[in-house]
Amino acid sequence: MWADALIRLHLDSSWSFGFDHAKTRFGQCDHAKRRITVSRYLAARAEDDEVHQVLLHEVAHAMVGVREGHGPVWKKRARELGYVGGRTHSSDAATDHARWRGVCPAGHEVIRFRRPSKPTSCAVCSPRFDRQFVMTWHDRRAAS
Repeated sequence: MWADALIRLHLDSSWSFGFDHAKTRFGQCDHAKRRITVSRYLAARAEDDEVHQVLLHEVAHAMVGVREGHGPVWKKRARELGYVGGRTHSSDAATDHARWRGVCPAGHEVIRFRRPSKPTSCAVCSPRFDRQFVMTWHDRRAAS
């Protein structure tokens, strides 16, 4: 209901809304198809306010155009609509199905959908690659 109301209020009738099957991104504004989508998976696990914020984020993208990205024009329009978030979401649900857990020697953890193809060091322990902080990767499915 929120999506349809926001589209009627701020966009023209050529825009539509739907749910998609994304697992890592919450929402998308497809300018070519003039369609805003929200992850069915993440929306089912999120609070209503989180979903509303995602819709405001995507409607702002639709209003300012594809070239603006997350720049100052988009940011200004998003704030005018009532958006209070950043450019990405941080829901734990986004990593529920991620297969790989990386652990550094100091115990910091990172969750990834794909195992890195080359050695990766902990960004918390060192801003640059450092063999002293190489992550060890564990298959989260094996732990189940």
